[in-house]
Amino acid sequence: MSEQALLKPVKLGRYALPNRVAMSPLTRNRAANPELAPTALHATYYTQRAGAGLIISEASQISPQGVGYPNTPGIYSDAQVAGWRRVTESVHAAGGHMFCQLWHVGRISLPDFHGGEPPVAPSAINPETTLYAPDFSQKPTVTPRALGTEEIKGIVDDYAHAARCALEAGFDGVEVHAANGYLLNQFLIDTSNQRSDAYGGSIENRARIVFEVVDAVAAIWGADRVGIRLSPSGLFNIGAGSDNRAQFDYVVDRLNDYALAYLHLMEPFAPVDDIPNMIPRVAEHYRPRYRGTLMINNGFDQAKGNAVIENGHADLVAYGRLFISNPDLPARFAAGAPLTEPDQATFYVGGEKGYIDYPTYETA
Repeated sequence: MSEQALLKPVKLGRYALPNRVAMSPLTRNRAANPELAPTALHATYYTQRAGAGLIISEASQISPQGVGYPNTPGIYSDAQVAGWRRVTESVHAAGGHMFCQLWHVGRISLPDFHGGEPPVAPSAINPETTLYAPDFSQKPTVTPRALGTEEIKGIVDDYAHAARCALEAGFDGVEVHAANGYLLNQFLIDTSNQRSDAYGGSIENRARIVFEVVDAVAAIWGADRVGIRLSPSGLFNIGAGSDNRAQFDYVVDRLNDYALAYLHLMEPFAPVDDIPNMIPRVAEHYRPRYRGTLMINNGFDQAKGNAVIENGHADLVAYGRLFISNPDLPARFAAGAPLTEPDQATFYVGGEKGYIDYPTYETA
C-alpha cells in the first residue's frame, strides 16, 4: 500500500468507507439535561468530524441501570432517540457514517446514579477506584450487587431494546462495548467474575453473555452492521485476569463465525509485558486469528497508523484525542498539515469550549 494507507477506501460490512481513519468513541459529558439526550451541540460536534471513514458515537447507556458517569447520553428513551436522530441526519448530510456504541458500565458506577442502590455486576467485588458523581464530585466506588441469573436475560433484552432505538435514531450500525472494565468485560475476567452459575467459572461460561448480546443485537441489525470492542490487555477499571490470553483467544475465535462489520481491539494503555497471560501487542497477535475487518485503537499517530495497515495487522485505525482537537483529521493527514494539541482541561466540563470550537486546518 502507499504511504497514505490510512486514506485508502475500505469495505466495512455493507458500507464502502472513503478512508480507514475511524473516530473512536469519546465520552465528553455534554448531555446536560434530565433526559440524558443528545442536543444540537452534539450534532455540531459530530458533523464537524464527518470526514472520518467511520464515526463511533460516545458510549451510550442501554438503560438507566447502565449509567456510571454524569451527563452521558443514553439510547433507550424517545427523547434520546430524537436527539440522536438529529445527530445522524446531520452527519449523513455531510457524507459521514456513524455507529452507536452500546454501553452498560456495571460496577463502574455509584449509588448516586441509582437512587442510593448499589450498581450491579457479575459478582459483589468492589473495583476499588474513584468515580465522578452526578455533581462531578469524586467518590470511592462501593461493593456492587451481584446480578441474579434470572436478571441477565433482562440485561440482554436491554441491549436489544437499545439496538432497536439506535436503528430508529438513524445510525448506520452499532458497536457492542465489551471493553475497558465495563459490564461485559467484567463478565469475561475471572478476577471480577466469580460466579458459579452458567455465566461464571469456565472461559466459555464467562463469555456467554457477550455472545448472547451479539446474537440479540445482530438479530435486529444484521451482523454486517454490528461491531464489538474488546480490550484483551486492558487494565482500565479492571485487574488482570489469570487467563486473559486464553479468554480473549476464545472470544475472538468464536467471533469469526459472525461475519461482523468489524472487531475493534484496544492496545494496552500501559506496558503489560511482565504480567502473565497478557498480550503486549494486540493487533499483531489477533490479526492471524481474526478473519474479518479489524480496527485497532490506542496510541496511534499518523505514521503508526499507516504502518499498522501497511504491515497487515489492521484494516482501520481509531483515533480519539486527535479527533477531539482536529475535527478534520483525515484532511490534515492528507495534507501533511500540523495537528492541534487537545486541551485536556475541557474534555469533560460541558459546553462549547473545547468541544466545537477547534478550527479546521483551512480556518486556523
